[in-house]
Amino acid sequence: MRRRFTVAVVLLAALATSCARADDHGPMTVGALYPTTGTLGVAGVEEQRGVQLAVELVNSNGGVDGRRLRLVTADSPTPESARTALARLVGKGARLVFGSQSSAVSAATAVAARNQSLTFFETGAVGTVAVPGAGGRTFFRLAPMGANLGRAGIGFVSDQLYPGRPLRWAVAYADDLYGTAVADGAVAEVARRGGALAGKFAYDTHHFDPQAVAAAIAASKPDAMFVSAYLDDGVALRRATAASGMKLLAEIGTSSSYCHPAFGRALGAEAVGLFASDKPDAADVRADALAPEGRAALEWVIPRYKSRYHEDMSAPALSGFSGALGVLAHLLPVARSTSPPRVRAAAAKVRLGEGSLPNGSGLALAPLGAADAGDNRAATSVIWEWVAPGVRAVVWPQAYATSQIVR
Repeated sequence: MRRRFTVAVVLLAALATSCARADDHGPMTVGALYPTTGTLGVAGVEEQRGVQLAVELVNSNGGVDGRRLRLVTADSPTPESARTALARLVGKGARLVFGSQSSAVSAATAVAARNQSLTFFETGAVGTVAVPGAGGRTFFRLAPMGANLGRAGIGFVSDQLYPGRPLRWAVAYADDLYGTAVADGAVAEVARRGGALAGKFAYDTHHFDPQAVAAAIAASKPDAMFVSAYLDDGVALRRATAASGMKLLAEIGTSSSYCHPAFGRALGAEAVGLFASDKPDAADVRADALAPEGRAALEWVIPRYKSRYHEDMSAPALSGFSGALGVLAHLLPVARSTSPPRVRAAAAKVRLGEGSLPNGSGLALAPLGAADAGDNRAATSVIWEWVAPGVRAVVWPQAYATSQIVR
């Protein structure tokens, strides 16, 4: 019996050594989990393209510690599909996964990742992910937090448009993970600055009455309005508030609506003077504001994206490319493996200054135990303005501005 046990131990040790050698010397498999079909499919495809190009750039420079990267993908159009999609990636050998563009999918994937031997890096979604023990351990966010976008929007209007003038704010938002996260940040910033809150106006996107929401906002008599919406409801609410005759000193929205090119196309001149707090598109990043490495990566990716996909690189695509590049080109060479413990240890060590990545971000992942554990404290966002019908530009911060404020 003892002999059989000894033989078994030797065989297991040999197998473990064999696996370790394969892990140390074979290709590194990383996964991408995005909604590439369904209502969020367009942005999901764009963000996944960015990850693919980051893999290609790292491979063109010799891979990670001499090992090539292999990307495997899975479509996750809904939160309910996230667990199965993640299992498919694990079955293909991925222990490090990028995703997911959608806040609801991100939250579901973070739950599933906590119960798997893998690490999940969110490259685009901004909604709150409340998974105890996951932040800084199995879940990391490379993009700005939704709350940060809300705070940045209120701060911009207060500091740059009406410095020293107290404003009465209305905050309207889609009542889901994304909308609530951004709205909570906006409300917190109003309170921090000693401003007045005219009201919070949550709505269900599936049963949305823009005229009713606009009437409630008008009745609160705000000076300014912050909107955390999706494209269709954002356009509808803007039209309804304009039709109500409400006069506002400023109006600012955020990522999934007010900064979207389709928002400007739908509203035309009616969008001019509106602002948005969000991530930048590749075409609107000032290369001269980046560190040399970030500038070189941006100059590498813009023509390749245009040549391959016959369109300019969008904010989701740039976010996917920049976030994945930070992990693959900087974090993995320190980890030297996709093993979750090694990745987690590397995440605590690697620091890149702002502008090191091609979207203007750096990399500074908050450690375990911090209130923002796993969040990228060096993630960059910008303020957009619709400066003419169908034309938007970055107007703040000045280092990244491509236009003066024109309102």
